[in-house]
Amino acid sequence: MTAVNAPRNGAGEQELFRGLVECSQDAILTKTLDGRVTFWNAAAQRLYGYRAEEMVGRHIGLLIPPDLKDEEAGLLERIGRGERIEHYETRRVASGGRVLDVDVSLWPVRSRRGVVHAACSITRDITDRKKAEARIDELAVVVESSQDAILIKRLDGRVTFWNAAAQRMYGYLAGEMVGQHIGLLIPPDLKEEEAGLLERIGRGERIEHYETRRATSDGRVLDVDVTLWPIRDRNGVITGACSTMRNITDRKKAERELAELYAQQRHIALALRLMGASEQIPGARAATRYLPSTQGQGVGGDWLDLIDLGAGRVGVIIGDVMGRGLDAAVVMGQLRSAARALALAGTPPCELIQTLDTFTRGLPEQFVTCTYLEADPALGEVTACSAGHLPVWLVAPDGTVGALPVPTGIPLGVGGVPHQEVRLPLRAGTTLALYTDGLVETPRGDIGTQLNLLTATLSEVFTTTTDLEEAADRVLNTLLPNTATYADDVTLLLVGFPAAPLDTVAADLPGTPSSVPEGRRFLLRTLRAWGLTALADTALLLSSELMTNAVRHARGPLTLRVWYSARELGVEVVDGSTPRPRARLADTAEENGRGLMLVEALADAWGTRPGAVGKTVWFTLLTAPSLVGDARQGDLGAGGGQAAGLAEPLF
Repeated sequence: MTAVNAPRNGAGEQELFRGLVECSQDAILTKTLDGRVTFWNAAAQRLYGYRAEEMVGRHIGLLIPPDLKDEEAGLLERIGRGERIEHYETRRVASGGRVLDVDVSLWPVRSRRGVVHAACSITRDITDRKKAEARIDELAVVVESSQDAILIKRLDGRVTFWNAAAQRMYGYLAGEMVGQHIGLLIPPDLKEEEAGLLERIGRGERIEHYETRRATSDGRVLDVDVTLWPIRDRNGVITGACSTMRNITDRKKAERELAELYAQQRHIALALRLMGASEQIPGARAATRYLPSTQGQGVGGDWLDLIDLGAGRVGVIIGDVMGRGLDAAVVMGQLRSAARALALAGTPPCELIQTLDTFTRGLPEQFVTCTYLEADPALGEVTACSAGHLPVWLVAPDGTVGALPVPTGIPLGVGGVPHQEVRLPLRAGTTLALYTDGLVETPRGDIGTQLNLLTATLSEVFTTTTDLEEAADRVLNTLLPNTATYADDVTLLLVGFPAAPLDTVAADLPGTPSSVPEGRRFLLRTLRAWGLTALADTALLLSSELMTNAVRHARGPLTLRVWYSARELGVEVVDGSTPRPRARLADTAEENGRGLMLVEALADAWGTRPGAVGKTVWFTLLTAPSLVGDARQGDLGAGGGQAAGLAEPLF
């Protein structure tokens, strides 16, 4: 780069050189050995956002992050010694404060006497490349942990990558296969097939779910499902193929034995209840319908679930993993299990959806929608959160139908936008209708038209019947008439809340020891008024334990809420602290730690759930005479145990 010093062949040549430098796509600048910029081309302006007149004469430190100041001094010192530095990767700061990853090459600029007096620098933005490398590193972890065999091979068939699942599948270690020809895995009668596949890859084709056979290290022949796609270099030239392989030997065996694999898959999926079940929950009625697709692999990613959250509360979830086949069903099963576990742990709807969103981001190329609702008939309200799912329809007791006003949100796995939950009134006699897109998306109809038809059908059906099973059948017959084939899974859930608790009362109490006997007196008066004195001994003892722990270990004020239905009595203690109690085994010498064991032993159900500013600890006792055992009226009197004073802490 002698021309950078000063071209010797006249001003014309110097201007030509300057023009070439200005046309460069790379940022080119020169700086003195003390870091002052002396030249700044147009590409440098585009890269950093500073014009030449803003930078020439200023110190290069303007572009350097604070933690790299010493680095720049070291680079200039090396240039001063005459070193040439090539492809040095570092960071620089643009005018807007953006930090860029850059590749820098520097070399000395010498005077005509050979003295180094400046440095010339060519800088290239590699931010996107560094991000891509980070993504590749993350992808490598996913690939290596995949349950599918994944390998990469050149177009001549030589293996260049072999993951752990491939080792498990074929019995060859990565060191044994990398560098070997893929023909090692191919039965003799299929040698020409592999050449044809590589030829298609070389033409840029993507080959999905190609079923063939492969041989293992011990001579077994496997039926495999192979997906291959081209790998291209930075110039777009195809250099090889990536292949995922799944052992389908068992599936092919079943196919040969039964001749109808897809029907068997649907049967297995339904038998395993992967799509959810119409579990009957106290305080709610439900009817469910699931029709697997009759096209392709049949089984899909629709799921629904009804969850008994205790204390009269009901969790309702419906979701849809887009796609077909067992992959979608497996993802669906994972999400359904995770959602049920989170709901049973008392996770609020918005937090549950956010957790599923985080979980889904680890699943490659998945598009998932779902809605979770938490109904509390005792309070007469429902809390809901949606992740891009279709609207939930609310059928009022008079048959009026309207959409539950829940923000739609974005599907799971997208990230970047928080989901929102809303708390809405829930009247006794209300029915909620939840469904997946297979019910309203048809090749022949517009989804808006189908949604209008669904609302009209719900209104008509519920003005003539209260039977949910009949209503579900009529909805399906109206929206999907005269067809036995379904392009997508069809899922419908009708859940009704026919009645609120018979009565609900509450008392606000300070967070002081005097609240325990005051709360006991309130509860006893309430049970007498309701005619539930048979439960008084147990209810008073357990409520004392809960209130005592709230006084000792939580912030006040407290709320003691009591409700009952034809089936059960519920007692809830609300405090202002978020840590939730947990059961533990107390040592024989300990005075504390036995409270929850007592609750666990005497209550028919108990649990905790977080609130907006604290938590609720609750228990229920069955009210039906045939279900209330003699233990309810045993030796534990209303003043027995530790209920009269401060009980042992529960946590």
